[in-house]
Amino acid sequence: MAKPKKQPRPKAVTPKGFRDYFGEEVTQRTEMLRTIAGVYHRYGFDALESSAVETVEALGKFLPDVDRPNEGVFAWQEFDEGGNGDWMALRYDLTAPLARVYAQHRNDLHTPYRRYAMGPVWRNEKPGPGRYRQFYQCDADTVGTASMAADAEICAMLSDTLETVGIPRGDYLVRVNNRKVLNGVLEAMGLGADAAARDDVLRTIDKFDKVGEQGVRELLTKGRLDASGAFIDGVGLSEDQAEPVIAFLTSKVDDAAGTLANLRAAAGDSKIGAEGIAELEQIGELLAAGGYGADRIQIDPSVVRGLGYYTGPVYEAELTFEIFDEKGRKRQFGSVSGGGRYDDLVKRFTGQEVPATGISIGVDRLLAALREKGRISVQATGPVVVTVMDRDRMADYQAMVAELRNAGIRAEVYLGNPKNFGNQLKYADKRNSPIAVIEGGDEKAKGIVQIKDLILGAKIAESATLEEWKERPSQFEVPRSDLVAKVREILDSQD
Repeated sequence: MAKPKKQPRPKAVTPKGFRDYFGEEVTQRTEMLRTIAGVYHRYGFDALESSAVETVEALGKFLPDVDRPNEGVFAWQEFDEGGNGDWMALRYDLTAPLARVYAQHRNDLHTPYRRYAMGPVWRNEKPGPGRYRQFYQCDADTVGTASMAADAEICAMLSDTLETVGIPRGDYLVRVNNRKVLNGVLEAMGLGADAAARDDVLRTIDKFDKVGEQGVRELLTKGRLDASGAFIDGVGLSEDQAEPVIAFLTSKVDDAAGTLANLRAAAGDSKIGAEGIAELEQIGELLAAGGYGADRIQIDPSVVRGLGYYTGPVYEAELTFEIFDEKGRKRQFGSVSGGGRYDDLVKRFTGQEVPATGISIGVDRLLAALREKGRISVQATGPVVVTVMDRDRMADYQAMVAELRNAGIRAEVYLGNPKNFGNQLKYADKRNSPIAVIEGGDEKAKGIVQIKDLILGAKIAESATLEEWKERPSQFEVPRSDLVAKVREILDSQD
């Protein structure tokens, strides 16, 4: 009889493009989401938590450079004996689900509907360094009003959010553009009805931040050589046709009035272009009235990402401070948030245009920015550890930890093998615990506890002389009744 083949053990590896997040990172993200939610709530937005799974039909074709609705998403077909089960997919953003929610519940929702949502989204795309298939987004949207006051409010709220989480003024800029102005430029080029040519131009404009003015000019006309020496075919426009796009992309000057004047020249006689410029002007006036100057929010036609998705104003929050990349080169940190007006998403469900506008913040990128600025602790503080000197007195140690917890202090009893006391302190160090509490038989008999300041002890061990060590003890003997008060005193001194 053949010996049954042994089943191989599964490999303990994360799937490609995914990663695990441990306590410290989860805690930091949770705190950031709480802070952002506080700003959104202050602005009058309500929380919404929708399903992580949507029908592929409801999600639609809104991923960049994707032609089929189930490309770029994690999708599957529900089992059906006839083979006609619904196609389902994990959400790829938080905006498409909002459109479905509003269309489904619009009769029960107040209008305008102001909501914020936070959570993971999934993209079935090729992973790379710092690019994962699951990541967190943090959105806020207003549905049901065409007023530019909603767009101005979103920009103001984004500015306030960045400052509240710890990005100081001067280290960020919220930049505002308008898709309608670009539509006017396309009309001025004579491409108003040529959908294929318009798409080619939009894709070229989207490369402006990578190839610059001259690169866009070459790609719009005859083509260009890329950095590798390969020739990239151009769109085939004439120099005169390309000029309005170049004028549009380079129209920003030091003052908003000058920028708007340059945009009017780029859009020519286009009615839709003039409408977009008027909207930008109105947004600027509303922001100025609220005290948001050019040091925080600016009109900037070079904001071109996602223009194919939006129908009106678009916004991007860029962090302007410099960091060093993996090759040691200086570069700006870049974008951490984007959004804009999208008046067609709900229409897919209802047949009627429903105006909407909103933003999405990339939480993981914003956390990385705060770490770069030293605004967030790389290592989170662990709990107070109550050590175990006598395993038969576990009830005493549990009573101690209960007192600490009831006083609002994070604490735990050591639950490993208590035989080696040194291992208990090593455990506390590994947990980055601020304090260890010690009560052996002698201490119990005297009615005292030893409280060891682990943070101070580590500092003294690094640099102090013997005399300094004696003058600055890091271990204190206090009455058992003073346990909570002394622990709190030490924790306050460590802040």
